Amino acid sequence: MLIFLCTLIIHHHHTKAENAICRLMGDPKQPLLSKDGDITIGGLFAFRIIETLPSLEFTQKPQPLSCSSVNLRDFRLAQTMTFAIEEINRNETLLPNISIGYRIFDTCASRLSAMSATMALMNGQKFTVGDRCNGKSPIHAIIGETESSATVILARTTGPFKIPVISHSATCECLSNRKDFPSFFRTIASDYHQSRALAYIVKHFGWTWVGAVNSDNDYGNSGMAIFLNTAQEEGICVEYSVKFYRTEPEKLLKVVNIIKQSTAKVIVAFLTSSEMSNLLEQLYIQNITGLQMIGVEAWITAKRLITPTSFHVLGGSLGFSVRKIDIGGFSDYVIKAFWDTAFQCSEGDGNSSQDAVNCSKYQDLLVLKNYNEDVPEQRYSSNVYKAVYAVAYALHNLLKCKEQEGCEKDLTIQPQQVVEALKKVNFTVKFGDRVWFDTTGAAVAQYEVVNWQQDSDGSIQFKAVGYYDASLPPDQRFVLNTENIIWAGGQLEKPRSVCSESCPPGTRKAAQKGRPVCCYDCITCADGEISNETDSNNCQQCPGEYWSNTENTECVLKAVEFLSFTEVMGIVLVFFSLFGVGITVLVAILFYSKKDTPIVKANNSELSFLLLFSLILCFLCSLTFIGRPTEWSCMLRHTAFGITFVLCISCVLGKTIVVLMAFKATLPGSNLMKWFGPAQQRLSVFAFTLIQVLICVLWLTTSPPFPYKNMKYYNEKIILECSLGSTVGFWAVLGYIGLLAVLCFILAFLARTLPDNFNEAKFITFSMLIFCAVWITFIPAYVSSPGKFTVAVGIFAILASSFGLLFCIFAPKCYIILFKPEQNTKQHMMGKTQTKSY
Repeated sequence: MLIFLCTLIIHHHHTKAENAICRLMGDPKQPLLSKDGDITIGGLFAFRIIETLPSLEFTQKPQPLSCSSVNLRDFRLAQTMTFAIEEINRNETLLPNISIGYRIFDTCASRLSAMSATMALMNGQKFTVGDRCNGKSPIHAIIGETESSATVILARTTGPFKIPVISHSATCECLSNRKDFPSFFRTIASDYHQSRALAYIVKHFGWTWVGAVNSDNDYGNSGMAIFLNTAQEEGICVEYSVKFYRTEPEKLLKVVNIIKQSTAKVIVAFLTSSEMSNLLEQLYIQNITGLQMIGVEAWITAKRLITPTSFHVLGGSLGFSVRKIDIGGFSDYVIKAFWDTAFQCSEGDGNSSQDAVNCSKYQDLLVLKNYNEDVPEQRYSSNVYKAVYAVAYALHNLLKCKEQEGCEKDLTIQPQQVVEALKKVNFTVKFGDRVWFDTTGAAVAQYEVVNWQQDSDGSIQFKAVGYYDASLPPDQRFVLNTENIIWAGGQLEKPRSVCSESCPPGTRKAAQKGRPVCCYDCITCADGEISNETDSNNCQQCPGEYWSNTENTECVLKAVEFLSFTEVMGIVLVFFSLFGVGITVLVAILFYSKKDTPIVKANNSELSFLLLFSLILCFLCSLTFIGRPTEWSCMLRHTAFGITFVLCISCVLGKTIVVLMAFKATLPGSNLMKWFGPAQQRLSVFAFTLIQVLICVLWLTTSPPFPYKNMKYYNEKIILECSLGSTVGFWAVLGYIGLLAVLCFILAFLARTLPDNFNEAKFITFSMLIFCAVWITFIPAYVSSPGKFTVAVGIFAILASSFGLLFCIFAPKCYIILFKPEQNTKQHMMGKTQTKSY
C-alpha cells in the first residue's frame, strides 16, 4: 500500500512538471546587439565600464541598472564577433545552408550585470502562454567574458547546463580545472605560462629584488601565486607582495605607500587595466617615478592608459601581450557594414517615439561610427574571431555538413555535444593561426614582449622586443632583443634592482639573519679556499698540493720550499763549508810540510792527518743537506754525516788515549804503549767507524730516509724535506756520535793536568766541550725550526762542531809552527826548558 502511494505521488509531480508553463520573472533584459539565425551564439562584453545602481529603498519597483563610459576595446571585440559570424554566414563550405544568429549583452564590467546578462542568455527572449519548460537553452555557445572573475561566474552558472563558454581573454589558471569548469574553453593561454614567463624575464635581466602588486580578484591572485612560486624556484626575492581592488581606494593608498618606501626598483604588476589605471594615477600624484614596471597582457597594451602624463610613470615598461594580428576586411567593416547590419540605428534615425527610445541607448556608441584608427592595435580581436570559428567548426561536424549537400537542419544539438565537438576542433584561420584546445581547454601560449617607448613626436608606441612561445623547445621559447629596449624613465641603461650587490669571485654569500636569501653579505674566502664565480654560495677547498691565490679566485700550486744553493742562506752556508774545507787543506799542507817536526809527530801524526781528512769530509757532508731532496740525497746526507763524524771523533778519541798512554808509559815499570801503538790506533778508529757503518746499513735496509712533502707546518707552501724513515735509526746514529764525544770528553778531561809543556788533552777537552755544547743546543733548535731553517740549523751544527774541532786542536800547533818555531823542539815538548805552556 505504501509503495502504491509513493508511486502515485511521483507520477503526479512528474505530470505537473511536464505541464509547467515557463514564466519570465521580472522585466526581460534585452541584448545590445542581436540577430536571428538557425543557430544562436551568445556574447558578453563590457561595452561600458561604469555602472550606476538604482535606488534600493524598496519604496517602489527598482529601475534597471544604467551603464555609461564607453569601453572601446570590448566594443571592438563585439564587432569582431559579428564580423566573424557574417563572414561564416557568407561561407559556402562552412555550415552551408545554416545561418548563425547572435545575442550580445553589455555587462558594464560589473559582476551584477554579468550575472543578469548570463541569465538572460540562458532564457528565451519571449514566452507565450503555451510555452512549456523543456530545459533546452536557446543558445549553443557563449563568447565571453573579458575578465577572469566575471568569466568564473559565467562558467559556474552555465556549467550545470553544459553550455560551452569560450573566452578570448580570461587567463586565470583557476579556469583550467576541468572538474569545476568542464565546459569552459579559451582562445588564449592560461596565466600559468605568463606568470612563469614573468619570473623568467626578471631573472634574465638579473633582477633579484622586486616588488609585486596584483588585482585582488581571481585573475590577479591566481597569477601572482604562480609567479611567486616560480620566482622562489629561480632565486628571485620579492620585497613585498600587495594587492587591491578597483573599488578599494584606501587599500590602494597603502599599496602606493609601500611602493614609495621600498628599495626594489622593479615592480611586477599583475593587474587588470582598471586597477593599473588607478595605480598609475596615484603614482603620478605622489611623483613616484623611475620604477621599472613589468606588466601582463591585461594592461601592457591598454590604450586607455595612454595619457599625457602616463609615460612619466610607465615609460620603459616591459610586459607580455597577445600578438597583434590583422584580420583582413575588419577595418572597413567597423565603419560601414557593422552599422548597416548589426547596428540598425544611426544618427538621425527614429521617426517615431518608439524608435527614439530604442536608439537612445546607442547614442554614446554612435560617436565611434566613422572611427577605426584603433583597429590595428586591437590584440584580442583575433581571439574572438577564432572563438566564433571554433564554435562554427564544432557545429559543422555535429550537423554532418557536406559541401554540396549542406547540413542536416533537423538534428537536435545538445550543449554537451557542442562541448565534446569543441575538444576535437583543429583548423587554421585565414591569417595562418592554427586553432585547437589542449586538455585544459586553453590555447597554446604565445606572447609578444612589448616595451613602452615614445616616438619623436611624443606618441607612445608598444614596440615588440621579443617573444615567448610555449610550443617551441624549452631553449627556444624565450627570445629578447635587449638592444631595442628603453628602460624606466626613458633611460638607455638597464636599472639595477638587488637587495645586495653581487659578491665578486673570491668571496661567498652569507645570508643576513631574518632577511630574504637575496639579502646577504660578501665574505672573503678563507686562505686555501676559492670561489671562481660571481655570487658563490660556498668556497671550495683547494686540493692538497694547491693553495688559493691572493684574490682567492683560483687554486695555484703551493710554493715549494727547500734550502737551495741559489738563495742567500744556502750561499752563505756553502761559503763557510768550502771555507772550512780550504782551511783544513791548508792545515794539512802545513802539517805535511812540517811532518818531521816534534809538534807534528807528537801523538801520532797519522791520526792528525786522518783527523784532518775526516774534518774535510765533515765540511763537505754539509753540502749534501743543500738542494732539492731526492731519494739518494736523503740517504746520503744522513749516512755521510753519521760516518764522517764518527770517523772524526774516533780520531780525536784515539789521540786522547795516546796522551793518556804516553803519560802512563813514563811511569816506572809501565809497558802500556806496546798495547796501543800506531797499529792499534788505526784499528780502534776503524772499529769505531765500522760500528757506525753497520748502524747506517741497518737503517738504510729497514726504513731508509726518503724525500717528503711536508704540508702540515705551512698551509700556503710545501716544505721539501727528508723524512727520517726510522727515527730509531736516526737517533741511534746521533746517539752513537754523542757517546763517543762524551767518552772522548771524559778521557781528555782526566788528562788535562798531565805535566807536559804542550798538553794536547787540554785542547781536546775544550774542543769536545764545544762539540757537545753545539749538539746539545742543536736538538731543541732542530725540533723547533720551521721548514728550510731546520736544515740550516743542522748544517750550522755540523759546521760549528767541525770548526770547533779544527781550531781547538790544530790552531795552537799551527801557531807554534808559524810564529814560535823555537818551541817546536823535542826538549820543549818534553818540558826540558822553562817555557809557558799552551
